[in-house]
Amino acid sequence: MRITSELICQAADQLKGFVGFNRKTGRYIVRFSEDSFGMDVADDAIIPTCEFVWALGSGPAMSLSRELIQLLLDQNIDDRINITEPLRVYMRRDDMPEISAVRSLVKHAHG
Repeated sequence: MRITSELICQAADQLKGFVGFNRKTGRYIVRFSEDSFGMDVADDAIIPTCEFVWALGSGPAMSLSRELIQLLLDQNIDDRINITEPLRVYMRRDDMPEISAVRSLVKHAHG
């Protein structure tokens, strides 16, 4: 299977869990519910994992940050947060620049 930028972006959008910044330890941690962080992580410092890996750029485009993906990989919970092969390929391909994309929130209609 050929790994395309589109597949890599889809894999990033399928990441699960929440990332929070623990001010006391100065580290990012991953939990699987927003309620499980406790007092050491402020509510405004909790981000869905699929959003965490995208870094703001200078314009409207965001970059799929290898540094932020590596923070997730370092926690060794790949299966639980759904890190799939397209993201692993992206991390191995240091000859390829980071992916940039203009992203927008898509609201789904319920009912």
